[in-house]
Amino acid sequence: MKSVNQEQLLRNLEDTVERHIEEAVSVFQNLPEGDLLRQAANGGWSIAACLAHLNSYGDYYLPRIKAGTKCQKGMPVDATFRSSCIGRLFIHMMDPARGYKKYKAIAAHIPPANLDAYAVVREFIKQQEELLLCLRSCQDINLSSIQIPASFLSWVHLKLGDVLQFLVAHNQRHLVQARRNISEPMACNSGQP
Repeated sequence: MKSVNQEQLLRNLEDTVERHIEEAVSVFQNLPEGDLLRQAANGGWSIAACLAHLNSYGDYYLPRIKAGTKCQKGMPVDATFRSSCIGRLFIHMMDPARGYKKYKAIAAHIPPANLDAYAVVREFIKQQEELLLCLRSCQDINLSSIQIPASFLSWVHLKLGDVLQFLVAHNQRHLVQARRNISEPMACNSGQP
């Protein structure tokens, strides 16, 4: 991947996260509890399980993103960002627009069996709002200078810019999965994958 304009990258990620918040508020928050907890017809995760899985990633990454960005305030900022090879690989693996190969979730991110569906949706919305604030605060941060350990391979450290892209692509991937559990087409899908 060639270098991308950091400001544009962050703006695109913000737009996607705003759509995720809108979808969670307008669709998932208004579904009956039974619909949120109903396992997928193919045996896959329920909507609540998909969101709980995403919340577990937010629990891991959001504090690390906040801590990393706090240390970088006032440091020189590059106008462009270039993903690392490993970062590009993980982003590509999660991007639902590039294919949908299934991956087994690691144990730490498998949702528990007994979920409070509405609490899961509330937490997802809260975390997406936090992620949006993090993205906005990254405008004056060098996305290459902060390294965050991957939750699934702690010995692998990713650039902050790669972590942000991975997190948003991973959210998108599982929101696509959650949408398949809704019997009626969503109004806010607007052609997005």
